[in-house]
This record gives sequence, C-alpha cells and structure tokens, in this order.
Amino acid sequence: MTAAKVPLSERINLRMLIFFAVILIPTGYVVYLFADTWRTHGIWDAKDERFGSYKKVDLKAMSMFQLNQMAATDADIPPEYRALDGKRVMLVGEQYLGGRSRGPQLEFDLVYSIAKCCFQGPPQIQHFVKCRALPGKNIETYMGLVKAVGTLHVGVQIENGRVGSVYRMDVESVEPAQ
Repeated sequence: MTAAKVPLSERINLRMLIFFAVILIPTGYVVYLFADTWRTHGIWDAKDERFGSYKKVDLKAMSMFQLNQMAATDADIPPEYRALDGKRVMLVGEQYLGGRSRGPQLEFDLVYSIAKCCFQGPPQIQHFVKCRALPGKNIETYMGLVKAVGTLHVGVQIENGRVGSVYRMDVESVEPAQ
C-alpha cells in the first residue's frame, strides 16, 4: 500500500507564505545591508538638492580597523579610506564635545556612537573624526545622531609623541539626522 502524494497546493497555504515572508524579508534586508557595506566598505556616491554631490561614508565601517595608537603611519589606514582624502563627504554620527557645553562650537569630535564605540577596550583614535568649522562659521551642536557634511582629510598626525588624529573634517553644515 502506497501513500497518496498530497499536491503542493494543499501542503502550502496562505498562513505559511505570510509566516515565511515575515521571517525572510527582514532577515534578507539585514543580510543585504551587511553585504552592501562589506562590498563598498561603507562608501557610496550620493547627490541631493541640498548638499550637491558627495560621498556618503559609514563612520563605523571607516573606523573598524586595527591601528597602532603610538606609531601608526598613513600606510596603516586602509586604502579605500585613504582615497577619501580631500573628498566632500557626509558622515552620520554623534557629536562628542569633550566636556564643553552644548551650543555653537568651532570644533567637536564625531563618533558613530558615544555609548557603543568602544566595547573592545579604550576608545581608539580612528573612531573619532576631528571636526572644525569653516572660517567665520560656528557649528550648532545636537543631542543624538547628526549629519555632518564637509571636506575629509585622511592621514596620521602625531601629537605629543602619539597618534593625535587619523580623520579630520572641515565642516560645512551639521543637522540632526532623521
């Protein structure tokens, strides 16, 4: 005696399709985001009405490499990030003021997340972008994530016998990220 094979249309129903869609679509999207960031190193060409042409750069991806904090050289910076030197970029992160009060500032540090940046020990210099307002401008400061647009400068600068910065930016504008 052989069992009758149930047709596929009777084995799959609408509830199963909805269940798999609810599971697979978000999972697929997360996998896509990860793969896209891995493929592009977190650097995308962008253009819009407000800012014109720029490179949108994932600040976390840009900072996730090992760097000798005392004796690094430009060659220790991954080439895809060295290529951003002198380019107009948009970075999304949080403004770190180093104890200064909120309000218009001439300079601040930008980090992808003040609370989450440094789970593997002390903060690394490559996690921070030293931001400076263009001459004659003050930059407003905000709580939470901001979009900062400006010219990025990439290269190791030694200060007081150790690496003082890897990334610096001449900031044109800062606004809250939506």
